[in-house]
Amino acid sequence: MNLNKKLSNSEKLFLSFLDKSKDITTDIELLKVLKSRTYKIGESNVLVRASSEGNKRYFFGINYITVEEIANLDNPFIAFICGSIEQVVIIPAKTFFKHLPNISHDRNGEYKINIDKELNIVLSGKGNRIDCKQYINNWDLLLIPPRVNEETKNTVEESLHSVIQGRLLEIGNIRGFHTYCPDKSKTFNEKKLEEIATLNTCPDLQFSDYNLLRQIDVIWFVNRGSNFIPEYAFEVELSTGVWSGFGRMATLLDYKNVGFYVISNDERKYKQVISSFVEYQNRYRFLANNLVGELYSAELNLKELRKDIGL
Repeated sequence: MNLNKKLSNSEKLFLSFLDKSKDITTDIELLKVLKSRTYKIGESNVLVRASSEGNKRYFFGINYITVEEIANLDNPFIAFICGSIEQVVIIPAKTFFKHLPNISHDRNGEYKINIDKELNIVLSGKGNRIDCKQYINNWDLLLIPPRVNEETKNTVEESLHSVIQGRLLEIGNIRGFHTYCPDKSKTFNEKKLEEIATLNTCPDLQFSDYNLLRQIDVIWFVNRGSNFIPEYAFEVELSTGVWSGFGRMATLLDYKNVGFYVISNDERKYKQVISSFVEYQNRYRFLANNLVGELYSAELNLKELRKDIGL
């Protein structure tokens, strides 16, 4: 039996895209840390979307969270396959991300991308388009080294780490907490994390080791009188190496109401590590990366809804 017959037209287009990519480079790798279909191809990180629809237009569904994650990587692109491998729009993800406010979407952050017969991306308003001539079948874009300094160059894991920190800071800000993050120079949506956090320095707490406290990835505080009291602490663990975040958060154990959250997609390793903290297991919670994204999206949507209806 021909297994290829079981594939949808979109799946066949996707496989054709990978075959075409192999013609230009052998450096192709699935980015497993991301949930989306994203590959390292040559010098670029590429999210791939395929539409087999024709009739002069091609439609793609894409979530805000997915686009935001891709746009925060080094040298990111989105490849829209429009019915044929001979019609691929390879657009810089940062360019696409900036146009998202002008693309229709629902309250869940699901965007409906409409590409016309000239392979331009349709925007809100009569006749508005992203002119994609320079991006059509421009495979060479994927081979151009990123314009970043070695000091600011990030791995995919490092970029995603900053994204999760940025989202946690934004959620805390929306909820009215005072937020802290030690990584001042890291960026999220082209803003330094220090610009998103509301506290420039970590408050010094009486019952904790300050050198450990100030290294925790994200902390939410409440203000009581002249004191800042910790409410939630977060450590993002994406590596396969030593998870040092458990030990850092343990410096807050004397603060009985603080929730400790470990953000990771490796629940198996979480259970292995937490077994070393038997006495305090009930203080720690595992939270998958994608759930932070879903919570962040929900908070943004609720904020927008409250603004729209004035409540």
